[in-house]
Amino acid sequence: MPVRVLLVDDEPLVRAGLRAVLEAQPDIEVVGEAADGAAVVPMVRTLRPDVVAMDVRMPLLDGIEATRALLRTVADPPKILVVTTFENDEYVYEALRAGADGFLLKRARPAEIVHAVRLIAEGDSLLFPASVRQLAAEYGDDGGNRAARATVERARLTEREGEVLRLMSRGLSNAEIAARLIVGTETVKSHVSAVLAKLGARDRTQAVITAYESGFVAPG
Repeated sequence: MPVRVLLVDDEPLVRAGLRAVLEAQPDIEVVGEAADGAAVVPMVRTLRPDVVAMDVRMPLLDGIEATRALLRTVADPPKILVVTTFENDEYVYEALRAGADGFLLKRARPAEIVHAVRLIAEGDSLLFPASVRQLAAEYGDDGGNRAARATVERARLTEREGEVLRLMSRGLSNAEIAARLIVGTETVKSHVSAVLAKLGARDRTQAVITAYESGFVAPG
C-alpha cells in the first residue's frame, strides 16, 4: 500500500512542488491539499492519510496548534511532518513538543523530501537527529522540565531500556541499535515499545524530546 500524504501549506507553489516530488514515487500518494491548519482535522477524518506534511507558520491556525488539535481529537492520528523555512526555529521545536514526528526544510532536495516521508511513515528511526538535538539544546529546558523529569522517574526504565533510549536519541534505527547491542532486531523493537509505553510517548521523537527535557540525555 502506498504512503498516503496530506499537504498543508498556505503557499500554493510549495504544495505544488511537494506534490510533484512525492507523486513521482510509486509508493507515495498525495490524497489532498489544504491551505491552512484549520482544515487539517476534518480532512484527516475524511481522507485518513498516513502522513500530514504541514507548514509550521500559517495565517489562521499554525502547524503547532493544528498538531495539538489533531492529536487531541482524532483517534489513531497520522504521522506529522512539519515543513519549515528555517531549521533553527523555536516554532519547529514547539511543534515537536506538541507531538509532531519530525520536520523538513522547504529547500530540501527531492530525495530528502521522499526520504523524510518514508522514514516518518515507518517510524523506525529519528529524522534529522542532530538537528533535533540542536533545537533541544537551544530551546529546550535542559533538564529543567519538572514534568519531563517526573515522567522519566515514574517510567522506571531498566538499564537496557535506558541504553536503548540514549541510542534512539542519537538517531540510530532499530537495526543499528541491534548491531550496537549485539541483539536481535525484534528484541530492540520490544525494548523500544516498552520505552514508549513507559514514557507515554506516541513515537520515538516524543520519547527523545522527553529524554532531553528531563536531563536523562544531554542534548549538547
